[in-house]
Amino acid sequence: MTAEPKERYSSGSKSSWMNRVYKHHLFWPMALWIALLLFNLFYSPSFFKIVVREGHLYGSLIDILNFGAPLMIVAVGMTTVIATRGIDLSVGSVVAIAGALACQMISQGSDQNALSLVIYAVVMALVLSLLLGIWNGLLVSLTGIQPIIATLILMVAGRGIAQLITDGQIITVSSTPYQYIGAGSLAGLPFSIFLVAIVFAISALLTRRTALGLYIESVGCNPEASRLAGIRAKTVMIIVYMFCGLCAGVAGLILSGNVASADGNNAGLWIELDAILAVVIGGTSLVGGRFYLTGTIVGALMIQTLTTTIYSVGVKPEVTLVVKAVVVLAVCLIQSEPFRKAIISRWKTRRYPAEREVTRHA
Repeated sequence: MTAEPKERYSSGSKSSWMNRVYKHHLFWPMALWIALLLFNLFYSPSFFKIVVREGHLYGSLIDILNFGAPLMIVAVGMTTVIATRGIDLSVGSVVAIAGALACQMISQGSDQNALSLVIYAVVMALVLSLLLGIWNGLLVSLTGIQPIIATLILMVAGRGIAQLITDGQIITVSSTPYQYIGAGSLAGLPFSIFLVAIVFAISALLTRRTALGLYIESVGCNPEASRLAGIRAKTVMIIVYMFCGLCAGVAGLILSGNVASADGNNAGLWIELDAILAVVIGGTSLVGGRFYLTGTIVGALMIQTLTTTIYSVGVKPEVTLVVKAVVVLAVCLIQSEPFRKAIISRWKTRRYPAEREVTRHA
């Protein structure tokens, strides 16, 4: 008498648990990322191999984390902006400006290895990035310009500013402390990974352990209602754009430090598009509201893994972007619940046409 209800309860609990896992916002990003990693393992059996040389870890997975660090940091900042129903197209230009200013100041120093000079250059680059973020926030919040237009202004002008800083030249530096930011190693891992962890931890702490995250989601859902409820929506917008600018500045330091040079024209080129894709793949909606920082990190890792895969497979450079666009489109379609429902409905219609006809007449 008691066995059957117990069995039904157990089965129901298992089904409920599986439904929760299936509907979790990280399910599809993680599943697709794991599938991409398994494809790499099938194509190259040594893909997961990690070796230790002179106390440093090397391998494809380490490279993905290292080269994907700038994108992950920019994407974290972009997540907070998109959560307020905004967008920031200028992050690539801010990346170029931050790297250009830091390298220019270091190159003009008498001793490029002086730690005080490097710290001063880094601080000034980050301060400028903050100011550029505030500029975007003011345009969006105070003037009412649409975010895509407001940030497009700096996206276009920012490349010119970066080239003015460097006089249109590629500035190279020979500063060991500065190169450590992008190419250094700590505890066997690339230092850039720790910068990602710091940025992620700070952003998660501020948005999930304080009221700031609730304010951001509230502004993203309905700015006017948030204002009437006593939330300073304009201040929240300025904060998120300022944070996004800061994240872009940190990414610019990593990129320029990794190659010990600053290229105002090409540094951070199109990183804003990859950041937006990472945010969307991670489950954050472009219409604002609830956002997922962990999902953004997974999305950024998937994009960097895809880039690594394309290069390792040997796709021709002229079709690399096309292949990447097709894969990203497929990923977004798989994540889309309406699309999946439409495919399942279509499949059932073709598989059981008679049953559908009977149901329709009934």
